[in-house]
Amino acid sequence: MQRRQMLGTAVTLLAAPAIARAQGFPSRTVRLIVPYAAGGGTDITARLVAQQAAAASGQSFVVENRGGGASIPGTQAVAMAAPDGHTLGVVDLALVTNPGLYGSRLPYDTERDLVAVGAVAASPHVLLASPGAAARDLAGLLAAAKAKPGEVPFAHAGNGTANHLASVQLQLAGGVEFSLVGYRGAAPANAAVAANEVPYGFSAIPSAKGQIEGGLLRALAVTGERRSPALPEVPTFAELGMPAMDTQSVFGVIAPAGVPAAILARLNALLVRPAAEPELAARLTAMGYSIMAGSPADYAALIRREIAKWREVVAKAGVKPD
Repeated sequence: MQRRQMLGTAVTLLAAPAIARAQGFPSRTVRLIVPYAAGGGTDITARLVAQQAAAASGQSFVVENRGGGASIPGTQAVAMAAPDGHTLGVVDLALVTNPGLYGSRLPYDTERDLVAVGAVAASPHVLLASPGAAARDLAGLLAAAKAKPGEVPFAHAGNGTANHLASVQLQLAGGVEFSLVGYRGAAPANAAVAANEVPYGFSAIPSAKGQIEGGLLRALAVTGERRSPALPEVPTFAELGMPAMDTQSVFGVIAPAGVPAAILARLNALLVRPAAEPELAARLTAMGYSIMAGSPADYAALIRREIAKWREVVAKAGVKPD
């Protein structure tokens, strides 16, 4: 009994400095690297949680956009940062699809070089059409694509992004082939659809909702088991006979491997858990998010499962990176 008490006391004494450091964290500005252009769902998520964390901690949380390269350069910047908790990443589905797409060509190992802080929220995907697009509904789009295989242009936010994989999934589920056109993020892709530069595309709901409501984009269908409260008039793919369309973007916070567990817990409290609090949860839900606000362990387990799932999907579909 005495030995156990002594060991317990020793462990507590060893942990005390780390806990004390975490309680005083952050001591300077925290960078949140978003591996996309400003304006997309990942960027929106980052700015919302940064605002909450700054108010709670009294320190600055600055969003830094590093778009392009299928989110790889921005994510690599997080992986290579000092593991002190002051450089983080806010990411989406590409985090877990890129290992299957790029394999050993990735300049970092997702599971070895990065660590989970927590998943903030998720969003279904919405199939978009420009106001001038010929197809007025999903059936019309599929008919056009079958009539002209590989000729109907379809925008996405870059290879390996959620928008890209949703496009691939629609090709498989509909037995069609689009002409896929990549952009440097969701916001540029949505702008291209709104301008009728490319007539169709996918988006996470938060980054397209304002343009849909303003009449700049038309929503044809959403993924998910039920209609989104943010777009209640838009049918689900399942309602339209395509239940296989189930992609969604999970928006989470990551850090470089090696950040102490106590600091990860502090970051989770500042950036992730507030998503479940009534005020922020109401804002996120109205924008089209579903709340997750889980622990670092929850998100780490999700990342492992999703990497395995998307490796299989990418292999089955024969998806190749740029």
